[in-house]
Amino acid sequence: MQAVYLDYNATAPLRPEVARAVEPYLRENFANPNSPYRLGQEARRAVESAREAVARLLGANSPQEIVFTSSGSESNSAALYGAAWHSRQQKGGNKIIVSSIEHDSVREMLPVLSSQGFKIYETQVDSNGIVDCDSLCDAIDGETALVSVMHANNETGVIEPIEKIANYCRGKKVLFHSDAVQSAGKIEIAASSWGVDLLSISGHKLGALKGVGALYIGEGVKLFPLIGGLQEKRRRGGTENVVGIVSLGEAVKLALEELNHSAKYLAWQAQIEKACLSVEGVRLNGRGAKRLPNTSNFSIEGVDGHSLSIALDLEGLCVSSGSACAAGLSSPSHVLRAMGLPKNLIKGALRVSTGWNTKQEEVNRFIEIFPGAVQKMRSASLVAA
Repeated sequence: MQAVYLDYNATAPLRPEVARAVEPYLRENFANPNSPYRLGQEARRAVESAREAVARLLGANSPQEIVFTSSGSESNSAALYGAAWHSRQQKGGNKIIVSSIEHDSVREMLPVLSSQGFKIYETQVDSNGIVDCDSLCDAIDGETALVSVMHANNETGVIEPIEKIANYCRGKKVLFHSDAVQSAGKIEIAASSWGVDLLSISGHKLGALKGVGALYIGEGVKLFPLIGGLQEKRRRGGTENVVGIVSLGEAVKLALEELNHSAKYLAWQAQIEKACLSVEGVRLNGRGAKRLPNTSNFSIEGVDGHSLSIALDLEGLCVSSGSACAAGLSSPSHVLRAMGLPKNLIKGALRVSTGWNTKQEEVNRFIEIFPGAVQKMRSASLVAA
């Protein structure tokens, strides 16, 4: 049975164009891009070409505002740690404001920063997962070092009003970071014109290799580096991952070409949501908010989402019960909890996400299998009870 893959928010399959683009850098051109001879300079040109592509995707003013990292998680960590400490040194800022729905790579940095004397303020979201902008803006004061709010949530696909938040932060002369790992390549990003200071992306979500990401650092923004070294203009040490960076550049070029293809994703999203909501006791999370065109998150009464994902896997369907970073953990989704869902609906969550290689027949297969799988699990639960 050929797998139907509908979990693009976890990762995307490697694009064939990307595989072809990186092959020369796996074999013939293996040189260090900081070497002065021809092979090294060819590798350098490939790195800089990728930097230009990422700058276009993110709406940067200059390619030099792009720093390559190992992942979206490193980009998030580098932004939080580097900006917080630099702000503290420059103006004594001691407060970090984040939303209650941030990715774990942001959340896991908060105890570290707290142990170093930073005060953490977590702003809440409404029932659709939208950040309370008034509460967030009221929390910004003279002690604030950094505000971090993700662009689009990885579980629900809900898009946050980061342009509004960024403009307010800029007026208060407070640095603003946004995790755009899920939104990059799916919807338009204009980091510079929006007033965002720092913005993170990940390669494998776009169909590039795993192990590469990027951080947009706006002009004039200074960070303490998370990794020391002379590379990336002293902003991120370590010999550049040329193969990964080339893969990211190629994937970004393809994403730029396809940004206006959202109609097919919206059509698939509508079909999936119509079919799932036709099943009794199924709720669409974030229904009243603007969402990514490829993402749907459901809560299903009387069903354990993790068990349902396993049952669907037996039918050849790859979907997720939540964030891939939390797979196998027993703790409930902090995102759905922040949205105020009761425990039974959090437990019954299922995420479906499409991507570059999705086909209509795959969507049809999910729609065909889903209702019966839910009914079978509910019947089994009644028998067990």
